[in-house]
Amino acid sequence: MRRSNIIYHIFNAVIFIALELTALSMLNNNGELQNNWFSNGSQRFMKSIWGCSQEISQYFSLKKMNDELALDNNALRLRIAQLEAAMADSHPAGIPAPEDGVAGRFRYIPATIAKISNNTHHNYMILDKGTADGVVKGAGVVTGKGVIGVIDAVSEHHSYARSFKNHEMSISSRLGKDGFIGPMSWDGRSSSRAILREIPHHAEITSGDTVYTSGFSTIFPADIPIGTVGEAEIVNGSTYEIEVMLFEDFSKLKYVTIVENIGRKEIEELEEEI
Repeated sequence: MRRSNIIYHIFNAVIFIALELTALSMLNNNGELQNNWFSNGSQRFMKSIWGCSQEISQYFSLKKMNDELALDNNALRLRIAQLEAAMADSHPAGIPAPEDGVAGRFRYIPATIAKISNNTHHNYMILDKGTADGVVKGAGVVTGKGVIGVIDAVSEHHSYARSFKNHEMSISSRLGKDGFIGPMSWDGRSSSRAILREIPHHAEITSGDTVYTSGFSTIFPADIPIGTVGEAEIVNGSTYEIEVMLFEDFSKLKYVTIVENIGRKEIEELEEEI
């Protein structure tokens, strides 16, 4: 392209921009209608910018509030466990302070899930607490809505937990607060269902009844609500297999509590001697 043609195109562009600016200036200064149009347009623009900034601010504020709420819930859960343990032992004066993290035979440690697997038959979780926080291998992982898993490995600041949604995991569970006890495991298909087995055929099965942890293990405290009774069928002509609809939604998990049975090692050593 010749130099004269380049200058010609630049000149035309400058003229076009100048005319556009002049037209906008005339619109802005020529009458109340145009002034209102410019004013409303600028207000809408500023409102959209302000709205976006507010949504971003609220998002981070909500995350902080959720973290604080999780800690408050854990403290409340611990306090309830401490009161129940003290009532059972008839020593209300001996209730430890909530910050001690101990209630009865168990120590409670709040944790956040850093990574979770939900799509295999051997699901797991990585938690943000480790040996530096008092976590030990073999501790349980729970929420207020059920049993979540068991700690299988621990580093200084993290721990690896086998999820309840794992074919290798089974927990001792009870029908109602005083009903029959049997092993319960994930059904292997749905995130919301488990199977309670080995319930005697003469047991009364009522749909909608709550299933709890039995407490007959060295891992989990008793009476943690897990889910509700669904369909039941007799297998081998002698025992029930009962569908349990889980309370906890594993796809939404973030905050959990690690529970350690303080006397677990002593119990296991005693069992080994027999």
